[in-house]
Amino acid sequence: MSSSATELRKTALVTATVLPVLLAVSLVHLLNDSMQAVVPAMFTILEESLHLTYTQVGWILFALNMTSSVMQPVVGSYTDRRSSPYMLPVGMGLSLIGMLGIAYSPNFWFVLLSVVFIGLGSAIFHPEGSRIVYLAAGGRRGFAQSVYQVGGNAGSSLAPLMTVYIFAPLGQTGAVWGTVLAGLAIAVLLVLVPWYKRQLAAWDEMKAARRSGSKAGAGAMAEASHPRVKFAMGLLIFLVFARSWYHASISSFYQFFLKEHYGLTTEQAQFPLFLFLMSGVAGTFFGGVMADRIGMKNMIVLSIAGAAPLALLLPHLPLAWVYPVITVLGFIILSGFSVTVVYAQHLMPSKVGMASGLTTGLAFGMGAIGAVVLGKAADMFGLTDVMFFCSGLPILGLLAYLLPSDRASGKVRQA
Repeated sequence: MSSSATELRKTALVTATVLPVLLAVSLVHLLNDSMQAVVPAMFTILEESLHLTYTQVGWILFALNMTSSVMQPVVGSYTDRRSSPYMLPVGMGLSLIGMLGIAYSPNFWFVLLSVVFIGLGSAIFHPEGSRIVYLAAGGRRGFAQSVYQVGGNAGSSLAPLMTVYIFAPLGQTGAVWGTVLAGLAIAVLLVLVPWYKRQLAAWDEMKAARRSGSKAGAGAMAEASHPRVKFAMGLLIFLVFARSWYHASISSFYQFFLKEHYGLTTEQAQFPLFLFLMSGVAGTFFGGVMADRIGMKNMIVLSIAGAAPLALLLPHLPLAWVYPVITVLGFIILSGFSVTVVYAQHLMPSKVGMASGLTTGLAFGMGAIGAVVLGKAADMFGLTDVMFFCSGLPILGLLAYLLPSDRASGKVRQA
């Protein structure tokens, strides 16, 4: 392990956990992901008002996820070198514009443009939000990242409720309520800016001091290019990619499967989806706390591979069994959600923004390709066959056994 990486990690560990900051940034994460959740929540509404096909639904999700995801490592890499706290409220301003656009979009192409604005706002927020969590975590990084991710997952889980209580009664123009979420997020971020500015100044001074030693500086530069780190990061991104494909199949297309296979209404189809997402909120928090105890690699294995049996069963169950099974499934598969980010930061402690962007950004962008593929496959082969195929994706989680251990007895040797 490089000396600079060791010093950066030690510096992060000696500070106390700043719970008010974690709760504030978790709230913003909730508001940000609630705005993103508006897009899939509007799918059944937009399908009717704009006469969309499944393929077009997939393209909308693709535009949202690719913009918000692929840009995250770009933003993270930039802010690792030159971070500005004021980027956060500006990003939320872009999301506000996107919310207005969706509410009054006259056609498919205008929806695509609107979700690009929402995606850009999210791409700016996520790497910087993860950096705030890293600086406020102290020695409880699994716990801190879980608090942060609980906010995001809670925001995503609101999509079915928004469909039932806002979009179904109000229609497409109900999306304008998303601007309230954006305004509240901007207000909270402006309160956080002074604290974040002080922490960044201290962090930059510490990194500059570490670079004053030539060996330490060289170690920091070599850290991310070490072969073992490259392998671990590549495998980690692939695992998040597989999980993202499965998550896309549930969050975007399972509601159509419920309507087609079980004869549920749009409102009734939201309830199983809500159970999946809300249990995932609890799973996210549980997973981060457990990762501090049993190790990040072990938690990643349990979260993805452990969900495989239930995922395989889900498309074949009678309706009465769907509700309990999808609840447990959401809890298990999302219990590793925050852990993958912490594990990536463990591998690349001097490139926190890039590590966060790769795991929550680029990997989800790759998963967004799955939304287009799944939508096209549903149009060509039928939704039932697509759901059967996706049920096998969590089996790929067994590959997590190949990740290097993060425990004391088997530390990843970075450089």
